[in-house]
Amino acid sequence: MSVAVSVRGQTVIPSKIRKRYHITPRTRLEFIDTGSEIVVVPIPDDRSGQSRGMLKGVSSSDLIRTRRQERRRDHGQR
Repeated sequence: MSVAVSVRGQTVIPSKIRKRYHITPRTRLEFIDTGSEIVVVPIPDDRSGQSRGMLKGVSSSDLIRTRRQERRRDHGQR
């Protein structure tokens, strides 16, 4: 499904997609640039409710260890 972009940078989300993903007026969308494509993701109204339980079973030391590994990897690439 393709759509055109106006001179003001606006586009219309086809109604089939709006209905499927419950996109209504005032729905916020996130544009993610992957480097090779743009992904558009609707942001839920209740973001805290959507993430509840997401880190169940993950300790703070797990998060710190992961972050340290990411830093080492990032610094190694530069």
